[in-house]
Amino acid sequence: MHYLSREQSVFSFSRHHQPVLRINSGQSVTFQTYDCFSNQIQTEADLVASIDFARVNPATGPVFVEEARPGDVLKVEVHDVRVRDWGVISTLPEMGVLIHKAEPKTKIITVENSSIAHFDERIRFDVTPMIGVIGVAPAGEDVPCGHPGAHGGNIDTHTITRGSIVYLPVNVEGALFALGDVHASMGDGEICGTGIEIAGEVDTTLSVVKGQTITRPMVETSDSWYTIAEDHDISRAIRIACEDMQTLLVEKWNLTPTDAYLLMSVAGDVQMCQCCKPSPVEVVARFRMPKLKNMPRLIG
Repeated sequence: MHYLSREQSVFSFSRHHQPVLRINSGQSVTFQTYDCFSNQIQTEADLVASIDFARVNPATGPVFVEEARPGDVLKVEVHDVRVRDWGVISTLPEMGVLIHKAEPKTKIITVENSSIAHFDERIRFDVTPMIGVIGVAPAGEDVPCGHPGAHGGNIDTHTITRGSIVYLPVNVEGALFALGDVHASMGDGEICGTGIEIAGEVDTTLSVVKGQTITRPMVETSDSWYTIAEDHDISRAIRIACEDMQTLLVEKWNLTPTDAYLLMSVAGDVQMCQCCKPSPVEVVARFRMPKLKNMPRLIG
């Protein structure tokens, strides 16, 4: 198992970054991560407005996977996500669906054994730590880690957790994979702009899938398939995620486009990953299709 420390991190996904590790397909890597604020917030007196935003959303990496070539798919198996014993929830300036009804605030949350969050003295709840930023280098211009895209990036979907598999399109030789922005917990939409932002460690295995190409990230869980899409417009993000799933069902389950559409309407779900940011920053949507008995895999 290879190990990358959080000091080996970048703030953008870029084909120009030098890899901090080179591995063969099928090898395992543990990524140590900062929280999304690069650990700049230590107390409830530290407000987000006072931090250095140039140091937001670091991703540990990138990792060069020797066999990965443009047109391949990078398969990322997430074996475990462990987090430290405290995290941060905060409001963000001019961001979030209820910012007009909230005051600037930082809240420090105790997290017990990577499994229970203590919101205050009365409220506690079970958590499943997840990964917010995960992706590969784009073929074109650099993309800051705080933004989502077809390469992945800040897609903020809580389906990316222990036991999940993430599939990413390989755009450049070696893929140049990185991850960060771990949350102890995050609700769909991340409506205030933060989950429980927290430092952590993520155990993964990185493999190359040959002979299949995807355009945008996908996630596989024990019972579902997810297509993920981003756009400046929420309706278009939903439509793109649905189109990607429809295409897969036509190709893999031998359905007509119309029958795939009908099946998706009665058996699947449109879900929101992130919708906290003001236009023109992207929103991220996903479409969930349950794994159905006797039906083939959609990828991998």
